[in-house]
Amino acid sequence: MFKHILIATDGSAASEHAAQLAVGLARTHGAKLTAVYVVDPYPYIGLGEVNPMGFQAYMASAQQAAAAAHAKVEALCKQGGTPVALQVRLVEDVAAASGVVQTAVTEGADLIVMGSHGRTGIARLMLGSVATKVVAESSVPVLVAR
Repeated sequence: MFKHILIATDGSAASEHAAQLAVGLARTHGAKLTAVYVVDPYPYIGLGEVNPMGFQAYMASAQQAAAAAHAKVEALCKQGGTPVALQVRLVEDVAAASGVVQTAVTEGADLIVMGSHGRTGIARLMLGSVATKVVAESSVPVLVAR
């Protein structure tokens, strides 16, 4: 049924749970798996030109976080049974939801799997929800794990 599954990961417990589901689905369907980590745009607009060291530190930290998140998914792909083919993507300088949706389209994924922190009420209104935005923007089916 699924040939290419995209897992959105940020290294959180919610995304690790989603990764377990995505790896299981990929293994069951013989699908390939793409793990995407989206780096939010540098938050200090204008300061990058004044202090390029801040931008470089931000990007270095983001790349380390992405590598750690991707390593967790890769470990799941190697555990138990048949190994799952994994490719990793790092998307920079776009909002998280847009980066996930764009990558799904670019990579030809037929399912997006992602975690949700399950915030409700005022916390959801104040913080927003990447999962909600992905569901709203995506033409590809989205499985949200809580």
